[in-house]
Amino acid sequence: MDCPPPEPSLITVKAILILDNDGNRLICKYYDETFPTTKEQKAFEKNLFNKTHRANAEIIMLEGLTCVYRSNVDLFFYVIGSVQENELILVSVLNCLYDSVSQMLRKNVEKKALLENLDAVFLAVDEICDSGIILEADPNAVCARGGYRANEDIPLGEQTVAQVINQAKDRFKFSLLK
Repeated sequence: MDCPPPEPSLITVKAILILDNDGNRLICKYYDETFPTTKEQKAFEKNLFNKTHRANAEIIMLEGLTCVYRSNVDLFFYVIGSVQENELILVSVLNCLYDSVSQMLRKNVEKKALLENLDAVFLAVDEICDSGIILEADPNAVCARGGYRANEDIPLGEQTVAQVINQAKDRFKFSLLK
């Protein structure tokens, strides 16, 4: 007798992790009780890091979970879902996380810059996913909601005409509101 398929659910993501190049946790959000204690979470993270830090793949099945990941310089980004979860959905969450962090850190995606902007990165994680439910998959929307302005501190010569005009409008509005 076949088992019925699981009930559909909006809960897609079990965890979002960012680890450094030694496998130490920098950011972690677990959205269910798969790993209820910190000890179990850290053991899972260590196992996950050991399986992925030298691999060139983007996906791994580990401990009955689907794990998609991406690395850059000295950071490893992970999105964890159930074994039945669609990998493309998890990858879209991963890409949104990575691209949002990249925008916030001005394409300087490395441990030192991440630690200096930890509050903004936590806010981005919360904007992307809440209680395992995906809220946003567009990195521009995540950065906008977090109050992050991508064009600040970019030299004038590197901005597009539209960015310069928008920045001038914003400064003009701000000066009127003073």
